[in-house]
Amino acid sequence: SNMAPGQLEHKDYLFLTVYSLTLLLGLPSNILVLAAFVNKARTEGTTPNVVYVINLCLANLVFVLWLPIKIVETLKSWTLPALLCPIYNFFHFSTIYASTLFLTSISVGRYLSIAFPISYKLYKKAKNSCFVCVFFWAIVITHVALVLTVQENDEDLFISSSADNTSTCYNNFTKEQLDFLAPLRLEMAVVLFFIPLLVTSFCYFRCIALVVRSCLHTRRKRRVIRVAVSTLIVFVVCFAPYNFSHVVGFIRHENVEWRGEALLTSTCNVFLEPIIMFFLSSSTEHRLNHCCQLPRET
Repeated sequence: SNMAPGQLEHKDYLFLTVYSLTLLLGLPSNILVLAAFVNKARTEGTTPNVVYVINLCLANLVFVLWLPIKIVETLKSWTLPALLCPIYNFFHFSTIYASTLFLTSISVGRYLSIAFPISYKLYKKAKNSCFVCVFFWAIVITHVALVLTVQENDEDLFISSSADNTSTCYNNFTKEQLDFLAPLRLEMAVVLFFIPLLVTSFCYFRCIALVVRSCLHTRRKRRVIRVAVSTLIVFVVCFAPYNFSHVVGFIRHENVEWRGEALLTSTCNVFLEPIIMFFLSSSTEHRLNHCCQLPRET
């Protein structure tokens, strides 16, 4: 690029628009959903779904709170203290991957409550869900911390100069670093995205099949199906591009150029998720559970 340092490219305007939109919509919407589900836990008791949604909202809020750093970097290249670069990346990527695991947990819970309402009720303890959440956070944090060790010995702490004399954070890698990074990113994509995607898809397709056969009113059926389909669409559209960049990066042994653009859809997930969460907090689930417990006509 022959652009002067600090001069914005066309894609930078796209980045700034998405980041600003995520900040403006993501912060209030996640606070609202968090407040609604904390209140639900207080008044109706804590269920596994409530535990997962609260963790999901907390992950989104942490992501949003670190987003101004990304906006500053887009506007002026990396002019912040070098130490902030790994810290920012740690929170940025941990929260993205934690979101995929909590969305998967919600889908499993919904499937089990519809498919096995009586037996699931016996094991449906909030304490178990808390252990699941701690386990998921541990997996995500371990993976992200491992990825960030790729440049731990560098004096500049992830900061490197690009061709147009601007500083970038965690963007330029040597061949030796890519030897370590590319396979690890691929493993992250498989463990933290592709496997959760398979589980989520199975759960929601089974939910749809069970709902279609249930005694639920047609209007309610449509609503449950809409929630299932929209959750799957958000999951795929938001998280697939970035994880696909890991697969391409592994095959071509490079840090793919469009990685930044691929991350944009993951950013949108922060304000798209709360919309679905509002549907999940409806009484539809209770009606459905009651309906599925009735003797099924053959």
